[in-house]
Amino acid sequence: MSMSLQSTAFASGQAIPQRFTADGRNISPPLAWEGVPQGTQEFALICDDPDAPTPQPWVHWVIYKIPGDVRSLPEGVPNQSRLDDPKGALQGRNSWKQGTIIGWRGPAPPPGHGVHHYHFRLYALDAPLELAPGLEKEALLAAMKGHIIGEGLLIGTYQR
Repeated sequence: MSMSLQSTAFASGQAIPQRFTADGRNISPPLAWEGVPQGTQEFALICDDPDAPTPQPWVHWVIYKIPGDVRSLPEGVPNQSRLDDPKGALQGRNSWKQGTIIGWRGPAPPPGHGVHHYHFRLYALDAPLELAPGLEKEALLAAMKGHIIGEGLLIGTYQR
């Protein structure tokens, strides 16, 4: 089942405002969703950049254990592994090896590399998953296998 995922900061297929990038305040954009499948217990969200000049898409955000009754994430989610808003949500590792490695880290494509597309994928899950904070994208995807009952996609762009 397809969910609608959107942001008040940018429309799908449009540029992510600079304040959400490494060239700005580097804060997470606000997100909201609807069309949630019946039986949703939790949500997880992964944002990555398949245009990165790396073997795998560059991961910008991993957030999971978002309660099933939540329908949005505010602008500027703190970069900490355990969150109070939304209550009980956890954040995982992005692709950076130093600096801010937990939570959102905004677009920072190589200068002159062209337009990069940032895929925000929201997953609706049919069961609460017992997971530790700090997971990487691959571990979260493996844990969600067999529990995904809906997905939403929002794509934003950015270039330097």
